[in-house]
Amino acid sequence: MYKITFIPGDGIGPEVAWAARRCLEATGISIHWDERLAGESAIKKFNTPLPEETLQSVRDNKIAIKGPITTPIGTGFRSVNVALRKELNLYACVRPCRTFAGVRSPFQNVDLVLVRENTEDLYAGIEFASGEPFTQQLIAQLQAQSRQPIRPDAGISIKPISKSGSARIVTYAFEYALAHGRKKVTAVHKANIMKFTDGLFMHTAREVARQYEGRVAFEDRLVDATCMQLVLRPREFDVLVLPNLYGDILSDLCAGLVGGLGVAPGANIGDGLALFEAVHGSAPKYAGLNKVNPTAMILSAVMMLQHLGEQEAAQRLETAVEAVLREGQFVTYDLKAERNDPTAVGTKEMTEAIVEKMKRVKVRVS
Repeated sequence: MYKITFIPGDGIGPEVAWAARRCLEATGISIHWDERLAGESAIKKFNTPLPEETLQSVRDNKIAIKGPITTPIGTGFRSVNVALRKELNLYACVRPCRTFAGVRSPFQNVDLVLVRENTEDLYAGIEFASGEPFTQQLIAQLQAQSRQPIRPDAGISIKPISKSGSARIVTYAFEYALAHGRKKVTAVHKANIMKFTDGLFMHTAREVARQYEGRVAFEDRLVDATCMQLVLRPREFDVLVLPNLYGDILSDLCAGLVGGLGVAPGANIGDGLALFEAVHGSAPKYAGLNKVNPTAMILSAVMMLQHLGEQEAAQRLETAVEAVLREGQFVTYDLKAERNDPTAVGTKEMTEAIVEKMKRVKVRVS
């Protein structure tokens, strides 16, 4: 039996998280759920959006699945999701993007994976507000050291990128490629401008790549050129590895290539810990309406099964999702050809259609 931390989240989080849980239980895998709170629901009980007992549950169980979370304003948290990743050192964010028959998208046969560094870069949260006395002192010091002008009313953000953090995430990308039969890793950066941060990431990626010569192909590209090439020729890419900010932006871009965030699953991986979640947000205006698409959250559950080594269950669930999407009958409004289609079903009904389809799926796992 697996003991798994279950964090429902808030907004639409509980609806899609329970959809994933329903599908996981329907696979027949034995699971004990350790339900914990985060976000707005946690504030009401613990006076914090990220209770220590939730963090400890993930540390103890080593694996968690989480619904989307709203970051409340004025709590001191820039993002509960970012705080979770930092507190648990979940350094690798893995976001597959692929096209599905039945899902409207600009391209066909796209199948790529973004691997995003989760702990450094501008998302480290090292910021100094405009007009504060210390910010003024910092500006003076930076101007003296860099001999570059900085306006006195500027806010300042620090962009730390380390050799060790870069090596760790690039190594993860290559190991992921080997484990999943991928052929190429592309490191994405802006090293022509940010020579000491992105430049360090690029040089480290090249060093790591030499260890995988003959097994996985490697290239590195500028982030702006990569954005253009993704839109023009997405099938040229396989695994992309990126610093934190670029990874966040490009994962949404790639989701747009394959039909949107509604079909974009995700995982956050650390040393011995893993947390699975959909890429999309909590969309509080749709909470409780039984309207939202559960696909991304259910595909995140597929990733969790793969991580656990439950390949047969993962393949059955993924095949069932593919079949329901392809048939297009029991799907939510956003997956219909016309969003006002009266035959669209709700979150629960689409989930049950996937469960019913899974009962008839037979797969072979090599």
